[in-house]
Amino acid sequence: MEAMSSAPLRTYGGVSGTDRQAERRAQLLEAGLDLLGSEEGPPHALTVRGVCRRAGLAARYFYENFADRDALAAAVYDHVVEGIAATTLEAVQEAPADAEAKVRAGLSRLVRTVAEDPRRGRLLFSPSMADAALAQRRAASTRMFVGLLGVQAREFYGVDGGTRLDILAEMLVGGLAQTLTSWLDGSLEATEDEVVDHGAELFLAVSAT
Repeated sequence: MEAMSSAPLRTYGGVSGTDRQAERRAQLLEAGLDLLGSEEGPPHALTVRGVCRRAGLAARYFYENFADRDALAAAVYDHVVEGIAATTLEAVQEAPADAEAKVRAGLSRLVRTVAEDPRRGRLLFSPSMADAALAQRRAASTRMFVGLLGVQAREFYGVDGGTRLDILAEMLVGGLAQTLTSWLDGSLEATEDEVVDHGAELFLAVSAT
């Protein structure tokens, strides 16, 4: 549970207390992503002291926003997932009303987002993220992406939901997650375009059945 100060937040230098608190929270989230998503930093490396040092903030500002390190880890994960989901959905919705265009737009945006900031990819897909708080978040985010895929399929193709669609959505989301895991850790040698091209080919093949 996040800890928030109940004291009034005053304005300094023309910046409201609420805005300053939001800025400090953003700094802490960024510092948490730096530590959680670093190549050397497994989840247990995340400490209140380390996050505050990385953010350049006193510990009291940490507890102004978060109850403990687990609350921060969960908030970092949610922040990354929500951002990826929003930008991917935006790309799909802005693409032409054509199955291939929408699939390629969504996959391209998703793959580009995790490729351009490896911290995001490691946070979402690295097997080392076995921390209990993150494991629960990972399971929840998988359910969310499965649900989003199912909604998009029903809306685009005008089909009703059912067990078959649920299974296909589970397989596609799970398969894509494993593909990105292998690609990001280097065990799958492929270019970004190849990941998108072959992924889109598979999604379209499944949707055509």
